[in-house]
Amino acid sequence: MLDIRPVGYVIGLLVSVLGVAMLLPMLVDIAEGRGHWPVFIQSALITMLSGGGIALACANGVKEGLTIQQTFLLTTGVWVALPLFGALPFVFGATESRFVDAFFEAMSGLTTTGSTVLSGLEELPKGILLWRGILQWLGGIGIIVVAMVFLPELRVGGMQIFKSESFDTMGKILPRAGQIASQISSIYLGLTMICALSYLVLGMNAFDATVHALTTVSTGGFANYDDSFGVFKGNLEIAAAFFMVLAALPFVRYVQLINGQPKPLWRDSQIQVFIATLLVIVAIMSFALFQLFPQAWGTSMREALFNATSIMTGTGYASANYMTWGPLLISMFFFIGLIGGCAGSTTCSIKIFRYQLLFASIRMQLRRIRSPNGVFVVRYDRRPVGDDVLSSVISFFMFFVLTLGLLAVALSLTGLDFITSLSGAATALSNVGPGLGDEIGPAGNFAGLNDTAKWLLSVGMLLGRLELLAVYAILTVNFWRD
Repeated sequence: MLDIRPVGYVIGLLVSVLGVAMLLPMLVDIAEGRGHWPVFIQSALITMLSGGGIALACANGVKEGLTIQQTFLLTTGVWVALPLFGALPFVFGATESRFVDAFFEAMSGLTTTGSTVLSGLEELPKGILLWRGILQWLGGIGIIVVAMVFLPELRVGGMQIFKSESFDTMGKILPRAGQIASQISSIYLGLTMICALSYLVLGMNAFDATVHALTTVSTGGFANYDDSFGVFKGNLEIAAAFFMVLAALPFVRYVQLINGQPKPLWRDSQIQVFIATLLVIVAIMSFALFQLFPQAWGTSMREALFNATSIMTGTGYASANYMTWGPLLISMFFFIGLIGGCAGSTTCSIKIFRYQLLFASIRMQLRRIRSPNGVFVVRYDRRPVGDDVLSSVISFFMFFVLTLGLLAVALSLTGLDFITSLSGAATALSNVGPGLGDEIGPAGNFAGLNDTAKWLLSVGMLLGRLELLAVYAILTVNFWRD
């Protein structure tokens, strides 16, 4: 029989940590003097007591390792439990959100999606704005650990290809996760502080610099203004693009760099392909924008760089309403959101390495057609790739496309138009943030959607953040039978 106590213990501890994190925006609210700080006290007490109670109730079942079943449950359970409690400040706070809206906002934050149902952000208490940033920052570091510890072991979407080069975790998941989290957290925190300092030097006030650094390094995209990053122009856009790119690279390479091994960073093929792809997209967008605005070449390049980087990395900031940029660029924004960054980063979506393996597999099949008796091996980063990895990657693509179609159809059945349904499904599964169209595009938000659509999109964010198969696996009969 499946023992869920080790799973409950870890989830309880993480929920308690989330409750402690609520004390930070409480202090900001006290300093602001708007009287909203009791909201965070109330939310923190409920969260810490609930998390502590769950952890204590499950403490007698803690073991050194986790089984595969327990690991699947833990991976999904964390991303369900944390948004439930993360929603409390929105329910009790100045936004007085209904639970569906609060859960949507919290799920969007912790999955670093960046879609929002809130408007009038400039008038909200600073504590609420900081809490949105904290949710995304915690979600960013959380998904790095999940991607490095759990997904390779669970063989999700070809992630097992990174198992041998990172960490051997089976049977040692809990202590190994703590060790990895410690190393990565130092880098993640340092990158966040450097980003905040850069924003401060370039003209942001201290509060904006802090919150936007949290949501930049996490590639989350929550902003303090309804116009997103559009209130900041010039060098701030370039700085943001730079840090979004850094956050989209594998954090294990930073660990190696700090430990005196710089070569893997420069030789990593997915980093090379990611940078090359981004540069090509920016060049095309810059040229297209220059055709629309021939008197503003510098602005065209900057806007193309910022918005293309934001959508491709899944950050979701917008410095302009690109729905006015014409059908070519609108179509490009839809498709580049399905690319993503590198595995082991804070980014989301399909990710570069899967496209590399897919194209390598297609190339191998074409060579086999030309030379039926030949022996061909797919290689990734100069290493041979097993059939199990290729099968896992192809399965991921099939599940992604199927889920995208089903989610889009389900959204359309709730009354949404075609563009809103398709782009909403894509932005949820890819954890990008804005969709397309007037309602959920870069100039809109998700507040006007019906409740059913918001629940569906929340599920889509969860599926996308955990790369589909980690969630689908626990829905099968065999998972609970074996």
